[in-house]
Amino acid sequence: MTAEQIKEVSLKHFANNGYEGASLAHIAEDVGIKKQSIYTHFKGKDELFIQLCRDASENEIKSVINFIESNQTRPIKEFLYDFLLRSIDRYGKNVSYKFWTRTSFFPPNHLNESVMNLVNQYLDKLEELFIPILKKALAEGAISSIIGEKRATAAFLGMLDGILVEMVYGGPERLTKRLDASWYVFWHGLSKE
Repeated sequence: MTAEQIKEVSLKHFANNGYEGASLAHIAEDVGIKKQSIYTHFKGKDELFIQLCRDASENEIKSVINFIESNQTRPIKEFLYDFLLRSIDRYGKNVSYKFWTRTSFFPPNHLNESVMNLVNQYLDKLEELFIPILKKALAEGAISSIIGEKRATAAFLGMLDGILVEMVYGGPERLTKRLDASWYVFWHGLSKE
């Protein structure tokens, strides 16, 4: 039994039940091992959880980089909107993204500082990746020059946060309403349309 198998099963438990609702005994049972065997690979639940946070953060950064590389020639309006749609789709289909999103909103109290350090590093990296994209769009005249790439990036990531909140707390109807309204105001404030 490997640490990877334990992490794979644990990820599902933490994504669906949160930190408090996930039990090492249930994880071990689903893996097909005794609970004590988990301690061969991880000191305990906290270490396992933090490792999953690190893995999820790294996976999401790689996923964002892949999206950027695959879509960088598209018009900025399509690029940004499709990134939002991609985030919604990933939350529903990708257990790692669901775990990461849920954890960023509901970190366990005693691990709050460690988790939030990872979340803030992730957000800083997202900003670092999106600023050049919006700077290029600004240079090409696709967005208003009075806004600037840093402000446009911060606004876009703020809108993404709002959509993530609806994915976690609201249902599909609320999510659609939030996406439509947020995108409309964001794009018309950013663009020259």
